[in-house]
Amino acid sequence: MNERYRGIAYDQLFLPRLTGPEIGELAKAGAMVILPIGAMEQHGPHLPVFTDTLIGEGILTEAFKHLTREDHIWLLPHLPYGKSNEHTGWHGTVTLSASTLLAVLMDIADSLAKTGFQRLVLFNTHGGNIDALNLAARDIREKTGMYVFRLDGGGLGDEKDLLTQEERMYGIHAGDSETSMIMVLHRDWVHENKLPNEFPPITSDWKLQFSNKRFAWLMKDLSSSGACGNAQLATEEKGKAILASAGRNAAELFKMMAIFSFNEKNGPIGFLPRER
Repeated sequence: MNERYRGIAYDQLFLPRLTGPEIGELAKAGAMVILPIGAMEQHGPHLPVFTDTLIGEGILTEAFKHLTREDHIWLLPHLPYGKSNEHTGWHGTVTLSASTLLAVLMDIADSLAKTGFQRLVLFNTHGGNIDALNLAARDIREKTGMYVFRLDGGGLGDEKDLLTQEERMYGIHAGDSETSMIMVLHRDWVHENKLPNEFPPITSDWKLQFSNKRFAWLMKDLSSSGACGNAQLATEEKGKAILASAGRNAAELFKMMAIFSFNEKNGPIGFLPRER
């Protein structure tokens, strides 16, 4: 399904396919660029270490089916490395430090701003990047004056009726959802004879969660297989549904971001759609 550099995302709206003069002629005031950030890290015994980056490509390929050149939204190449030190020591993990990731993102944003772009989306598909990207977004806004948006691919899909409650709460890595999507994107990269079923050793009355009552963890604290979730429940049908809904929902949010503006009259409290 996801041939790289195919589909409207790459055939029509991939910024690097344009020449320098063509990019120079774009109406920058009405344009927004999307920078996808993934990772290269272990994903259990059954998925490729490129999983997070592949999923980002898959979601964006679907999202751009709902966009046209009239939306003035452009795709940048994927940054295939992220902050993955929670997987340090596992074979195949390549991680950037937080300071390196922040510096790379700032350099990219600064380059875009210097050529006139005013809007940037940091589209992320690796949980370990979230804190660094929150810092980067504000620093980029302060230094360049660009509008900067953060969007995570995880949770964009309509998964409630597809995944078990346990999976939705604790299937945070290489479980049902991710395995289902990779079955669609690169089935031959999935080792279906090695699908794990392992959740963190958490009792039902455990009060700390991954989402809001946070604690620091490394993957070795949670799993012996390198996965958290039941990959044995994964199916290609689920993967197609998750990718399609995630892409559709992402496209809707991208369109909103492209016209969002602060209401200068009322200060930073108010927001008004920006007229094209």
